[in-house]
Amino acid sequence: MSGISAVGPEAENADRGLLFRGSDVEELSDLIRVRFAPHRLSVLDDHPLDGCFRRLHEGAVAIYELGYGSEVDITPEAPLDFYNIHVPLAGGGAVTVNGKTLSSPLSIAGPEQKLTMRWSHDSVNRSLIIPRQVVDQALAVRLGDQPQKPLDFAPVFDDRADPVRAWLNVVKHFAEFADSALAARSPLAIRHFEQLLVNGLLDAQPHMLSEAVAGHGCVALPSAVRRAAVFCAEHAGEPVSVAEMAQAARVGVRSLREGFRTHMDTTPLAYLRSVRLDLARRDLLAVAEGRVSQTVTDVALRWGFTHLGRFTGHYRKAYGETPSQTARSAHPVR
Repeated sequence: MSGISAVGPEAENADRGLLFRGSDVEELSDLIRVRFAPHRLSVLDDHPLDGCFRRLHEGAVAIYELGYGSEVDITPEAPLDFYNIHVPLAGGGAVTVNGKTLSSPLSIAGPEQKLTMRWSHDSVNRSLIIPRQVVDQALAVRLGDQPQKPLDFAPVFDDRADPVRAWLNVVKHFAEFADSALAARSPLAIRHFEQLLVNGLLDAQPHMLSEAVAGHGCVALPSAVRRAAVFCAEHAGEPVSVAEMAQAARVGVRSLREGFRTHMDTTPLAYLRSVRLDLARRDLLAVAEGRVSQTVTDVALRWGFTHLGRFTGHYRKAYGETPSQTARSAHPVR
């Protein structure tokens, strides 16, 4: 396209990976359309567009840096079919996922989710694009099977959490390495970096399969237990029986119970409860951060806890505080 060819060899040498710099809204929009998704780009204020779009790496994981020099709205024309991660480097903005404005633009949206963004004139973002199949393949290595549904991450990164801070440092170092002359000479190192980014994301950022993948390597669990764990995550908001878990695992109920007892030191229903508790905690933290407006009762019922007293007891045992304390105590994510 014209936007790519406008950057000649001399400019490429002067600024490695530069795809666009200037004020042509249509040209920048076309470049974003090719590398992200079909979208609507609207300039909102009197600042003329002064955009800069750089490609740091395109591969199994793509990473870009993008600023507009003007306040803009960006709305993809359809739900995403990839994971889109925003790491703000300067300025500010607002990100909305499925109609809910997030408490921080440091965020991730995934397949089948609707995304809109508004960025300030001085904003610069580092954006990562990870295809769904790349995440599914990483999960298959750990769990033995690919999930039927796209992975649903908690949308906001809590950069106060040590694992998240460490993962963001990996992103920073990968951006620096991918932007270097060495990267082109070391494709194996690039592939290792990509795997580190994807697997680190699975470990650092909460998601619906966190309980299933936590601490388990590719051979740590037998296939039947892995299949049951994935089934629990994908159906945690529905009534689930041990018989249904066994059917999904393709074993008998007795074999499933023995598998969970031997390999996870728990029962199938206790494991399902731990998955639901993790999801309830995620929702309660979102309440505390102001990202959603729900009561503790709403959250408990959403994840199948119909007896609030027992829910509180299990929750306190797992996390050392009551659900109400979680909903009140978290501070907004920076």
